[in-house]
Amino acid sequence: MAKKYHLFEVYGIELEYMLVHKDTLAIAPKVDELMIKKSGELTADIKNGDIAWSNELVAHVVELKTNGPAKNIDDLSEKFHTNILEIDKILESLDLQLLGTAAHPLMNPDTETQLWQHSYSEVYALYNTIFNCKGHGWSNVQSTHINLPFFDDHEFEKLHAAIRLILPLIPALCASSPILEGEITGFKDTRLEFYRTNQKKIPELTGSVIPEAVFSKADYYSTILEPIKDAIRPYDKEKILDKHFLNSRGAIARFDRNAIEIRLIDIQECPKADIAICAFIIEILKASVNHEFCTIEIQKSWSHEALYKILLETIKHAEDSTIENLDYLKLFGLQGSTSAKEVLKHLYKSVKSKVHKSHHEAIELILEEGTLATRLVKAIGSTPSETQIVKVYRQLQQCLVNNQLFHP
Repeated sequence: MAKKYHLFEVYGIELEYMLVHKDTLAIAPKVDELMIKKSGELTADIKNGDIAWSNELVAHVVELKTNGPAKNIDDLSEKFHTNILEIDKILESLDLQLLGTAAHPLMNPDTETQLWQHSYSEVYALYNTIFNCKGHGWSNVQSTHINLPFFDDHEFEKLHAAIRLILPLIPALCASSPILEGEITGFKDTRLEFYRTNQKKIPELTGSVIPEAVFSKADYYSTILEPIKDAIRPYDKEKILDKHFLNSRGAIARFDRNAIEIRLIDIQECPKADIAICAFIIEILKASVNHEFCTIEIQKSWSHEALYKILLETIKHAEDSTIENLDYLKLFGLQGSTSAKEVLKHLYKSVKSKVHKSHHEAIELILEEGTLATRLVKAIGSTPSETQIVKVYRQLQQCLVNNQLFHP
């Protein structure tokens, strides 16, 4: 049984990166070779001090994560960056390099997807049989996950209520996937547009992305996890798939480790941006849990349907979304319809003093210049050529190497 922690006592952060060819920027399904070069044998997980490396569903994506619960997130940017530099050094002999952002802008998933073929592959193979994972929503997605602990039902209630309310604003802060197969998609957060529909064959798995209004372990099981188990049964005769693994909402309760995992965050150009976004979200959640914006009764009263409508807008327009739900704006002390960017600026003003100063630059750049998606489209142009896309994404690679933010 995993040790239980109290609210905001520890944190778990996960960052996913693509392996790409240096010369062409095309994806490189060679995470297994990276693992062999690092450890001397084929393994799915490597512990590298405070950071661990692991494989993902597809063979071109590697996940870096805190090696166990971290007491502090303010030094994680440098720790992740150190590991990124080490991986790039290992990849030199393969003529490969890491790349950030939530979707490769040129990948053709129908022809380029290769699933991980090693440990845990039976799970991935079954997913592929059910859903066909050769699609952008499966094979061309990189995200940041925040894991936050709760000690008991009382803490779960407070944390789940707060997280549900903030989920619709997340794409307005971190959308980074505006281009697929060389085209501007019309969605700032195309990753989430695919994410919300890629399991529509079994709708119980993702629901409406926003979790249902349930605030105890018993209710969560009866409302979310048991229906998932029932829905997957005809497809999973051997009972390979775990209910926690199957739950694909934008935030999932992991009762096996007493944590809630937030999954809606598009990964950025560098850890400095990723960790700043995590720190900002965490401080908003702390303020919500402490009833600084509104009571827990008001937080719990919100339906997933109402929150989902706001999320659909931010998936498409990110920070430029107009939020017209006046009751939602009142939650944070705002009057009259306004943009998602203005809501985030208001929240940042409320919590800035609690956010470590090392994160201020990144948050303020996003709030002033726009999400990475907005900055990418500005740099590439509305009718992009492949040459221009590659040129800009090479700049993003340098952002990752230097742990610096992208300016168009």
